[in-house]
Amino acid sequence: MPCERKPMRYDHSEGHTEVCFDDSGKFIVTCGNDGDVRIWESLDDDDPKFITVGEKAYSLALKKGKLVTASSNNTVQIHTFPDGDPDGILTRFTTHATHVAFNSSGSRVAAGSSDFMVKVVEVSDSSQQKTLRGHEAPVLSVTFDPKDDFLASASCDGSVVVWNIEEQTQVISWPLLQKTNDFSNAKSLCRLAWQPGTAKFLAVPVETKVHLYERGSWDHVSTLSDDLLTQPINVVAWSPCGKFLAAGSVGGSLNVWDVNSKLCVERQKHEKGFTVCSLAWHPSGSQIAYTDTEGCLGLLDGLSTSTSTTNTTKAPEKKPAEDYDALFDDDDDDRLMDEGLSDTNSPVKKPVAGDDDDDDDFLMPATGRVRNRGDKFGDDDDDTGSAVMPAAAPLVPLRPVYEGPLPSAPQKAFQPGSTPAHLTHRFMMWNSVGIVRGYNDEQDNAIDVEFHDTAVHHAMHLTNSLGHTMADLSQEAVLLACPSTDELASKLQCLHFSSWDTNKEWMVDLPKGEDARALCLGQGWVAVATSTLTLRLFSIGGLQREIFSLPGPVVCMVGHGEQLLIIYHRATGFDGEQALGVQLLQFGRRKRQLINGEPFPLSLKSYLSWLGFTAEGTPCYVDSEGVVRMLNRSLGNTWTPVCNTRETCKSKSDHYWVVGVHENPQQLRCIPCKGSRYPPTLPRPAVAILPFKLPLCQTTTEKGQMEEQLWRSVLFHNHYSFLSSSGYEIDEEGQSRSQKEQQELLMKMFALSCKLEREFRCVELAELMTQNVVTLAIRYASRSRRMALAQRLSEIALEKANQVQEEEPEEPEEEPEYSRRTSGNRRYQEEEEEQVEELGEEDDGQEMDTEEAAETRKRQFHLFSSASPERRTCFSGRMVKVMVEYLQMLGAGKPSASSGQPRVTNILDNMTSSKKSAPLRSAGKPNKDPVLKPLAPRTKTKTQSTLLQMTGTKASSKKTQANAEPAAEQQKQPDVPPPASPADNTENKRPKTGFQLWLEENRKTIIADHPDLEETDVIKEAMGRFRTLSAEDRLSWTERAKGQTGDAADLKKRKRAEGEEGGGGRDVENENGRAEADENSAKKKKSLDPTSKLSAFAFNKS
Repeated sequence: MPCERKPMRYDHSEGHTEVCFDDSGKFIVTCGNDGDVRIWESLDDDDPKFITVGEKAYSLALKKGKLVTASSNNTVQIHTFPDGDPDGILTRFTTHATHVAFNSSGSRVAAGSSDFMVKVVEVSDSSQQKTLRGHEAPVLSVTFDPKDDFLASASCDGSVVVWNIEEQTQVISWPLLQKTNDFSNAKSLCRLAWQPGTAKFLAVPVETKVHLYERGSWDHVSTLSDDLLTQPINVVAWSPCGKFLAAGSVGGSLNVWDVNSKLCVERQKHEKGFTVCSLAWHPSGSQIAYTDTEGCLGLLDGLSTSTSTTNTTKAPEKKPAEDYDALFDDDDDDRLMDEGLSDTNSPVKKPVAGDDDDDDDFLMPATGRVRNRGDKFGDDDDDTGSAVMPAAAPLVPLRPVYEGPLPSAPQKAFQPGSTPAHLTHRFMMWNSVGIVRGYNDEQDNAIDVEFHDTAVHHAMHLTNSLGHTMADLSQEAVLLACPSTDELASKLQCLHFSSWDTNKEWMVDLPKGEDARALCLGQGWVAVATSTLTLRLFSIGGLQREIFSLPGPVVCMVGHGEQLLIIYHRATGFDGEQALGVQLLQFGRRKRQLINGEPFPLSLKSYLSWLGFTAEGTPCYVDSEGVVRMLNRSLGNTWTPVCNTRETCKSKSDHYWVVGVHENPQQLRCIPCKGSRYPPTLPRPAVAILPFKLPLCQTTTEKGQMEEQLWRSVLFHNHYSFLSSSGYEIDEEGQSRSQKEQQELLMKMFALSCKLEREFRCVELAELMTQNVVTLAIRYASRSRRMALAQRLSEIALEKANQVQEEEPEEPEEEPEYSRRTSGNRRYQEEEEEQVEELGEEDDGQEMDTEEAAETRKRQFHLFSSASPERRTCFSGRMVKVMVEYLQMLGAGKPSASSGQPRVTNILDNMTSSKKSAPLRSAGKPNKDPVLKPLAPRTKTKTQSTLLQMTGTKASSKKTQANAEPAAEQQKQPDVPPPASPADNTENKRPKTGFQLWLEENRKTIIADHPDLEETDVIKEAMGRFRTLSAEDRLSWTERAKGQTGDAADLKKRKRAEGEEGGGGRDVENENGRAEADENSAKKKKSLDPTSKLSAFAFNKS
C-alpha cells in the first residue's frame, strides 16, 4: 500500500487540533486552539472558509450537514454545514467538553467532558439527553457502536468503559491506561474507534499497541503492533471498508494495519516528529488527513484500500522482485524512519542480495516489514518477473509474533539529592552537610556552595568554566565532575577546604573515552564511577588508590564514613521494572565487602529516586513510588520498608523530595513538591519532617500499634551494634534507653496477651525479654492466676539465667573489656529494678518513717534495687501495681501463707538455681533466688530479704545460710547443686528484723489487750505501737536482730558440714531457733489464701 505523504501546512495556532472529512469527501474540516473551524476544499486551498466558535475549540464532528463543536465556553454547539450558521447549543457542562462524536445515522451526539460525565444528546431535540456517570477523572474520548446500542469512553482514571446507552449502565470496564489528573496531562488521548459496518471490533490504543475487543463477548481477541513503534499511540481510525486501521502516535509515527492479517501495511513518519492528535479517512479510503499538536495539517494520498482484490499499484511490475520492500518504501529520503535508519539499504538487505538460496523464508529487514519469500511467490529461485500477490493474500503473519514482556529502558545514572541536569537553575546536591546550586543561564554559569553549619566552612561561589554537572559535599571537601567533550577529557575537581596546607584544590583528567557517571565523598576518600564500568578511588588529598570493575552500568553511588554504597544495572528489566544490584563496601583497617551484588528491591514498575545513609550510617533509599527502605543488618542485610511518603501526599501529582534520614530521633527530612517531583531553587524550599511507620498489619489496633513500635525501635537501634563492632564510640545511655523502651513494649504486649488469654503468645513474647522482665512477667502471670503460664515462664527465666552466667567470665576483674561491653545492658537492668521498687513504694500511708522502715524497704525487691530512682514507668497496668504494693506490705512484716496454700510460691520454687550466680551476689546475701539475673560483683552489704522470701511458705524452696559465703570462695564452686528437699527447706529461716523480734516479745500483750483481732489486725496494731518507740529503742532492736542472724548463720554452716539430713532444722536448740519456731507456730494459726490476702491488704489500705 504505497502512498504519498503531502507536505504539512499551517492550519491553526499551536495546540490541540482535530480534523474530519464531510460525508462527500469534498471538504477537510479542522478546528484548533485559536477557536476557529476551517473548511478546506483541498490541502492546497489558500483561502479556507472559517467559522469562529469560541476562544478555543477542543473537538468537532460532522455528519449530514450538521457541524458539532466543543468549545472553551463549556458548551457543545451545532452549526449548519457548509454555511456555518449557528443552530443552537446541544448541551452544557460545568467544564469544557473534550471530545464529541456522531452515531452512524447522525441522529445522536455523544460528548465527554472534564467534569467526568458523558452525555448522549438527540440532535433533533436537545432536551432528550442521557447522562452516563461513573468515571472518576476527565473523559478523553467517546465513540458510538455502529448499531447504536453501546457507547465506549476512555478516561484519565485509566479505564475504558462500554456503556449501555438505553439503560445508562456500565457493561464492562477495562483498566488499560495510565492514570492522570487532567486531559492536558494525559500521556495518550486514547481516541477509541468502533469498526464500521459489522461493528465487530472496538479498537483501543494501549501504549504502543492497539487492542481489539469483540462486541458482545467483550473479549480481547487480537493485538496490532509494530516493532518500530516506541511511543504511545494517541489516536486510531478505521477505514470506511472496516478492513484497515490507521494509528497516529505521540512520536509522529503513522501506521496502517490490515486487520485480517494483522500486518502493518504502511508506515509513515511526521516530517518533524510532532505528536499526531487526530486522524480521519476520506470516504473513498484513498486518503488520510491528520493534524499535530503544533496546529499543522497533513495528508497521506494514494492509499488503495477499496479494491483489495486487485493489484495495489503498478510499481511492483517495474522493479525486480528481489527487493520486495519496494512495495512499501519509495526513494524519498525524508520518509525513512527515525529509528536508526539511513538512506542506504538496511543491513539485513545486503547479505540477502548476495545469498538468494538462503533457506530462511522469514527474513526481517531493518524496516521491520516482513519480506515475503518462498511458496507465496512461486519458486524460491525465480528472481525476475514474479507477480506480486494481492494485498489481501497474506492472511497470517509470516513469522512468530512475540507478545511477551518488553524490555524496560534502563534508568540513567544520577546524583542523589540533585535535580535534573537540563534545568538552568538546579540543585546539584542537597545533603546533611549543605547545598550545592548550579546556575547556567545567559548571565552566569556558576556554582554556589552553602553549608547548613557555617562553622564547617563559609559559603562559596565558584565559576563553572568547565561545565560541571555533578557534585558532592562533605565535612571535608566539595567534589565536582564534568563530562568530556570533543576537545577535553572528563575532569574530576576537588576543593579540599579542610586541608591544613595552602593548596586546597586538585584536579584529575579521566582517560580518553571515559566519562564520570557518579561520584561521592567519604571520610578521607573520594570515589568516581565511570562509563567504562570502572570505579576509581582517590584519597581526599588527590592520591590515586584502588581501582576495580563494576558488574554493570552504575545508577548512583553514595559514601558515609568508611562505607561505600553502589547501585548498578545487573540485567535488563522487563515491563517497566528495573533490575538493579547493590554493593556495600567498608574501608577501614580491614577492607571488606558487606553486600556483594545482591538484587536491589524496588516497588513494582518503579525506579530509584534517592539513595543515601542515615546520619548514623545505615544505608537507605527511596523509589519513585515514595517507599523508603532501610538496611536491616540484624536480618542478614535485608531491606525493610519504613515509610511511604505517598500516604501523606494530598494529590497524586504531589511528591516528597528526600534530603536526609535520621534514626535517633526518627525523622525523614524531605521537601514537599506541589505538582512536581523536584523543588525549585528559588524561593528556598522549606524542609518538612515525616514520621516512620512499618507497614505491619492491623496497625489501627492496640496490638498492631505496639508491634509496629517494637520492631521499629529494634530496627532503628541496630546501628549501635554496627558502630560498636566497627570500633566507634557509642552512646551507651541512648542504647540503654532503647533497650528499656523495647522491654516496656514487650511487657505491655504481654499484659495485653494475658488479658486476651493468649498464653502461647505470652511465652513467645517472654523469649524476647531480658531475664529481669521475664521475672516481672512471672509475677504478673502468678497474680493473674495463670499458673501454667508462670511455670513455663520460670523455665525460660532459668534458661536466660544460665545463658548470662555462661557468657560472664569467672574472674571479671581480669577482663575489663567485658564489663565495658555490658555496662549499657547492666545500667538498663538497674533501671528496670528501680521502676519496680518505685512501684512498690507508692503506698505512702503504709510507709515506716523510721530508719528501720527504710532498711526494710531496701530489703524488698533487692533484685530491682538501683542507685538513681529518677524515672518511673508503669509496665503492666493496675494488676502489677496492686501486686507490688501487696508484696511490699508482706515485706513490712506480714506473715506469709501457711503450707496449706502453696499455689503461688510453688511455681517459683520449682526453678533450679545455679551456683554460678553466687560470685555475682553480695557476700552477706542469702542465695535464695533461682530466677534472679546475676548482677555485677558488689561489696558486702547487710543481709537483705528477697521478694520470694517475703511471699514464701514453709514448703517454699530455700537454701541454708551456709550458702552466704564470701564471693571469692563461691567463685571456686561453679557446679549446680541439686534442688533442696522439703526437709531442708525447714532449716532456711528468714533473717528477722528488729520489728519482728519486738513483735515476738509483745504479741501476747497485744492479743491480751485486743483478743478479737485477727492476725492481720494484730500486725497492724503492732506496727503502730512500734512506730511510737524512740529512735534509740528501734535502733537497739535492729542491732539485736543483726546479731541473731549472724549466730544462726554460723550454726547452720556447722550443720551443713556434718551433712544435710531431713528435718535437721528442727534439732537446732538455740535461742534463735526457738524464736523462729514460735514465729512459725504463730503463722499457722490462720492460713490465708491469696484472695483473702488481697482482701486484707485492701482493708489495711483503707
